[in-house]
Amino acid sequence: MHEQAVAFFRDLQDRICAALEQVDGEAAFREDSWQRPGGGGGRTRVIENGAVFEKGGVNFSEVFGEFTPEFARQIPGDGLAFTATGVSLVIHPRSPLVPTVHANFRYLTHGSKAWFGGGGDLTPYYPFREDVVHFHKVWKRVCDAHPAVANYAQMKHDCDEYFFLKHRNEARGVGGIFFDYMDATDAAWAFVRDAGNAFLDSYLPIVQRRKGLSYTPQQRFFQEYRRGRYVEFNLIYDRGTVFGLKTDGRTESILMSLPPVVRYIYDYKPAPGTPEAELTDYWLKPHDWAAMSE
Repeated sequence: MHEQAVAFFRDLQDRICAALEQVDGEAAFREDSWQRPGGGGGRTRVIENGAVFEKGGVNFSEVFGEFTPEFARQIPGDGLAFTATGVSLVIHPRSPLVPTVHANFRYLTHGSKAWFGGGGDLTPYYPFREDVVHFHKVWKRVCDAHPAVANYAQMKHDCDEYFFLKHRNEARGVGGIFFDYMDATDAAWAFVRDAGNAFLDSYLPIVQRRKGLSYTPQQRFFQEYRRGRYVEFNLIYDRGTVFGLKTDGRTESILMSLPPVVRYIYDYKPAPGTPEAELTDYWLKPHDWAAMSE
């Protein structure tokens, strides 16, 4: 299964990068191939300063070696030996009307234990209902096609819980699906392949609808402020960041998820009744998006 996963994730990286370059129409991904000192390596691909995407990364990695005894105790399995392969991506559009997106799909082994993890989630700054509903409906369709291993309601709930900034008492975005430690059965592998293939369907229609809309300097200001929440989550809570750093991964590849321009403003509060206030007052609260009409 490891070899199958490596081949699929490599191909998925290729297809996602090609589709994002096409929708941007101006910028191309640069690739850095790297080797991990303890075993394995990967391909980091970054797009910057495009017509649509201000910064984005789509990473493939295949690493192996041994955990430290301390870290091994925190991961399901036994012994110290591990393998890990997967694709991880974060896309930060230039326009505040086009949402940031994150997705990752991975396969890991630790001694006698093997599992899949991953998901996709959306972080809009000025949400459109049809975009949020579309994103969730795509993931629900994927889950519904694999009822033996995937439950959309549970994975949505887990996503809402995982991408939550406890120190802010607010969600990072409008969620999607999240799963981890899914036993590596054939049924799970079929679900992961379908989920990986569904990413472009979940996101590209949103980009196409919003990329040509005009926006104001004030909206750009708010986007840069809200990007700070993305930084906080990735540096404090994100399991992928912790895993990469704990296993001596390539730091530049791990931190490629951070946005290029961010504002930190002391005790900023949007005016009541504005779209900026509505983001946290309504959109970042849990809702059954997939049950709504686009």
